[in-house]
Amino acid sequence: MFCNACGAPIPAGPACPQCGRYAPAIRYSSCTGRVQRHLRTLGTLWIILGCIFLIPMTVMFVLSSVVHIAVPPEEHLGRILGPIALAVAGGLMALFSAIGICVGWGLLRHESWARIAAIVMGALALFHPILGTLLGIYTLWVLLPAECCQEYDVMQRVT
Repeated sequence: MFCNACGAPIPAGPACPQCGRYAPAIRYSSCTGRVQRHLRTLGTLWIILGCIFLIPMTVMFVLSSVVHIAVPPEEHLGRILGPIALAVAGGLMALFSAIGICVGWGLLRHESWARIAAIVMGALALFHPILGTLLGIYTLWVLLPAECCQEYDVMQRVT
């Protein structure tokens, strides 16, 4: 529960310990506590997924530097485009990794931009098989409802 007057989280009781307002001033929501219960887990999972993306990123960059060895000398186009394609793929993995880690960090710190960034990344993660799809569904379930937006805003003001 959160106090309507000051936004402070309050335990079950007749008055807000922060400002002293009584129970009629307390807002009840169907989503109360869901964001608070799941935000730490969600932020941690985004950081973990970002770190997992570092593994294929490293593999792509290593392969881009040695792929020319595996391509026959007659294939000039393959010797040129192979390393470039792998380096671009590694760069995209690095970008997704950095964004995932930043989103997780922002959610853990209740940053104002992190909720929207997590919703966008959650929607994009739906297209990544298994882990991304699961994290995308979980992210959208926690952060998308309007009531959860209000709870996130209160959590942001309190911290």
